[in-house]
Amino acid sequence: MVEATTELEARLLVGTVESHIVVLRRQRVLLSGDLARLYGVEPRALVQAVKRNTVRFPPDFCFQLTRDESTALKSQTVIAGRGGARTPPYAFTEQGVAMLSSVLQSQRAIAVNIEIMRTFVRLRAMLASSEDLGRQLAALEERYDERFRVVFDAIRELTTPPEGAPRQRIGFVHDR
Repeated sequence: MVEATTELEARLLVGTVESHIVVLRRQRVLLSGDLARLYGVEPRALVQAVKRNTVRFPPDFCFQLTRDESTALKSQTVIAGRGGARTPPYAFTEQGVAMLSSVLQSQRAIAVNIEIMRTFVRLRAMLASSEDLGRQLAALEERYDERFRVVFDAIRELTTPPEGAPRQRIGFVHDR
């Protein structure tokens, strides 16, 4: 059983995990540097553990970013520009993060993994409810005549994020 303080500590650390999830190659992923900080290990130790267990991490679980992807992320300030890793980071899908729990055996790693899995589940639920809202709106639109088209268009505009608009980070940010 995970100690209460470790579990509480994991929840506090993972409270910001949603802000670390990025979309690469049409998948939601967490980068090796962010995961290493959450797990309390050095990024090279995390990557080393993955390399020792390559059979557990197929390409749909974990992949290394290309130089171009890494440069693009640096320009978006997701990855620090100075110092740090000399090679592009690794990206872990939800399944890859789950597999990390079998490689990293510390109590902290287990507690953090549980919270990360809960975050991915919450994200999926939010996306599903958003899609469900769209289906319900379409069904309502079919039942009502042209007079309500303006109302439906306004609702759709409010629920659809603008294309190419920069996303603002939400939540508490602390200096590292």
